Amino acid sequence: MTLAAQSSQPFFGRRVVAATFVLATFGWGLGFYGPPVFLQTVRATHDWSVVLVSSAVTLHFLVGALVVANLPALYRRFGLPTITKAGALLLAVGVLGWALAHEPWQLLLATLLSGAGWVAMGAAAVNAIIAPWFVARRPMALSMAYNGASIGGVVFSPLWVAAITAFGFPLAAAVIGAVMVVTIWLLTDLVFSRTPESLGQWPDGEAPDGGSIAAVVSTTTAVSRPSLPGRLLWRDVRFLTLATAMALGLFAQIGLIAHLFSLLVPTFGASAAGVLMGLATAAAIGGRSLAGWLMPKDGDRRRVACLSHLVQIVGSVALIGALLVADSSQPALLAVGVLLFGAGIGNTTSLPPLIAQVEFSKEDVGRVVPLIVAIGQATYAFAPAAFGWLRTLSPSDVLGEGLPVFVAAGLIQAAAILFFLTGRRR
Repeated sequence: MTLAAQSSQPFFGRRVVAATFVLATFGWGLGFYGPPVFLQTVRATHDWSVVLVSSAVTLHFLVGALVVANLPALYRRFGLPTITKAGALLLAVGVLGWALAHEPWQLLLATLLSGAGWVAMGAAAVNAIIAPWFVARRPMALSMAYNGASIGGVVFSPLWVAAITAFGFPLAAAVIGAVMVVTIWLLTDLVFSRTPESLGQWPDGEAPDGGSIAAVVSTTTAVSRPSLPGRLLWRDVRFLTLATAMALGLFAQIGLIAHLFSLLVPTFGASAAGVLMGLATAAAIGGRSLAGWLMPKDGDRRRVACLSHLVQIVGSVALIGALLVADSSQPALLAVGVLLFGAGIGNTTSLPPLIAQVEFSKEDVGRVVPLIVAIGQATYAFAPAAFGWLRTLSPSDVLGEGLPVFVAAGLIQAAAILFFLTGRRR
C-alpha cells in the first residue's frame, strides 16, 4: 500500500514522520538518555552523594510530568510550533546548567529547565505531531517516529561520554545543545508548522471511501466504544489499568537506566559502558519492530505489551545472575541482560498509545494519551531517587550495588504485566 496523496503533491506525512524521527532522536538523546551519563559525571566532578544527584534526575522528570499533563492546553494556546521551539531552547539551556552547576541548588534549577523542555520533544509530543497525519496507519508511523528515540540512545549515550571526556562537560553541552536547537527550529518552520488541511491532503495520504474520515477511523477500532467525558474516564478499568501498567513499566525502566551506566563502569570502563548503553537502545529498535510484526490490526495489543515486559524480566534475571557469579562469564551475562532489557525499552513508551487507539473512542484518545504519559512520567520521576536509595542497601563494593536494583526492576515489570492482563477486553 502506498501513501500517495489525493492532491498533486506527494503525501507530506512522510516528511512529518522523518522530521519527528529527528525530533525524537534529539529529545531522548538529551532529555532521556543524557541524565544517566550526567548523573555519573556530576557525581564524579563534585563528589556529591548518589542520592543527591539521583534526586536531580527525579526532579528533571517530575517537572516534565507537570508540563506534559498540560501539553494539549499549551498547544491550543500557543500552537505546536511555538511550544516545540521553546522546548528545544529550554532543554539546551537546562543541560548546559547541569554542566555549569557548582552548588546543589544550581543543579536543581537546571533540572527545572531541562525537565520542562524535553517533554515538548517526548512521547506525547510525537503522538500529537503524528496523529493529524495518520489514522489507519498510525501504528506504522508512530513506530518509525519512535525509532528516533532509540537512535537517540544509540548515538547520544556514547557521544556524551566521548564528548565530555574530550572537551569537558560544559563545552560538550553547549555544542550539542546548539546543534539541537538549530535543527529543531528548522524542522519546525519547514515541517511541523504544516497541517493536512493547509496542504489539502487527507490523513494516511488518501481520501477514504465516501470522502469521510470516519471510514478510516472505523477500521482502526477493535470495538465500538462510547465517549468517556469528564470523570467517567477516571472510573474506566481499561484507562486505569493502562495508565498503571505504563507507569510501573516506566518506573522500572527509568530506575534501572538512570543507574545502569555507573553500575557498568567498574566492569567495562566508561567508554565500553557507553557503547553498551548504546547497544541496549539499538536492541530497542529490534524489539519495537518485532512488536509491530506481532501486533495484528485488530488483535490484543496488551498481549504484545506483556511479552515485551517479559523479555525485560528475563534481562533483569540475567543481570542478577551476573552478580551472583564471580568468574569469566560475568561480563557476558551483564551484556546479555542489558541487551534483553533494552529490547523492551521502546515498547514501554510506544505501545500504550497504540493500545489506547483501539480501546477508546476517537474523541477520548486525544485526552487519554497525554494523561497516561503524564501519569507515567510523574511516577517514574521518583525512580532514579528510589533506585539510588536501593543501591545504598547493597554491599559496599560498587558492583554489588546493582543487586537490589535488578531485583526491583524485574518485580515491578511483573506487576505491570498483571495490570495489562487485568484490563484486557472480555
